[in-house]
Amino acid sequence: MKIALYPGSFDPVTYGHLDIIKRASQMFDKVIVAVMCNSAKTPLFTLDERVKMITDAVKDLDNVFIESFDGLLINYCKENNIHIVIRGLRAITDFEYELQIAQTNRELSHNEVDTVFLTTNLKYSYLSSSVVKEIASYNGDITPCVPDFVADELYKKYGYLEKNSR
Repeated sequence: MKIALYPGSFDPVTYGHLDIIKRASQMFDKVIVAVMCNSAKTPLFTLDERVKMITDAVKDLDNVFIESFDGLLINYCKENNIHIVIRGLRAITDFEYELQIAQTNRELSHNEVDTVFLTTNLKYSYLSSSVVKEIASYNGDITPCVPDFVADELYKKYGYLEKNSR
């Protein structure tokens, strides 16, 4: 059974993330979406909120499972016997950063973990969680960026009761 891990902070999950998850689910027998506690970031949503949003977004994908973890990705892979990590790429700048991380993970895992890069659908290439949060913070329209229930949660976080209150 080919198992792949798609790690990220997913704060919040976007259509770009979901594009990668859906495509990975067609390539691998099992995809684990690992929501990370990243000490370098201050998330808008709690870990539980992020896990719930992704769980709701992928509920129709039978081979996708959502988990959370804290610590080194390589340790998580070793503990769960995972040898493939999925990473999404939007642009060449993503590749430079992700390549360095992939090479580090491969070296730290003693060549037991490989990274598979999936380029995002062009219609989502501009998307990032940071951009979505910024647009939402000004009560802008994020419906092309995230599922409606995620948009609702974002607007609530920023004090807008309904997305239609713009």
